[in-house]
Amino acid sequence: MLKVGNLETFYGTSQALFGMSFEVNAGEVVTLLGRNGMGKTTTVNSIMGIIKPASGSVTLDGNEVVGSKSFKMANLGLGLVPEGRQIFPNLSVRENLIATASNHLNMSDVWTIERVYEMFPELKERATSMGNLLSGGEQQMLAIGRALMTNPKLLVLDEATEGLAPLIRDKIWKALAQLRDSGLSILVIDKNLNDLFQLADRHYIVEKGQVVWSGNSKELKMAKDIQQRYLGI
Repeated sequence: MLKVGNLETFYGTSQALFGMSFEVNAGEVVTLLGRNGMGKTTTVNSIMGIIKPASGSVTLDGNEVVGSKSFKMANLGLGLVPEGRQIFPNLSVRENLIATASNHLNMSDVWTIERVYEMFPELKERATSMGNLLSGGEQQMLAIGRALMTNPKLLVLDEATEGLAPLIRDKIWKALAQLRDSGLSILVIDKNLNDLFQLADRHYIVEKGQVVWSGNSKELKMAKDIQQRYLGI
């Protein structure tokens, strides 16, 4: 589905990614883990075309797409739930969802507003509320719903549950499990290891702009030294 190879990305003269490489297979849930400032968001932005990498490759379904504009990446089937949610504050919940509705890949089982409301009933109750009046949890649900309305084949979530109350986090994880069970490929960044162990097939740990460890949930659970070295506070 997605293969990232040897990405190197700079902010001016400062290098942020040093040969970042990983892959997401069709129907998989894959995580990028690591402490803050290690390059996870830069990786997502480099994939999505928000930042242009200096070198490396990004292939989607076997097609090289590195350096493509962000709108083209969305059209090719990458749906982004960005860090900080970034919903449209002066649009209602319904308008936020309508604004991104598309089906560039001619999916047969399309996402509709009604489907999003079924997954997140809270959004239906707030359908006419402006985005800036929503709680943090409601905004995150809306950000996920907005990405789903693009009918992606790969959903990318940057800090999926950061700053959310435990009850809301549980709702987000259950929604992502439903999406996984439907066959949607997911790339997720988050810090809640116990929840990610239940959700994800494979994990990549990022340190200083490169992958330093990879494995499945069972392997990471057992690797307490790896958790402490790269994920501990």
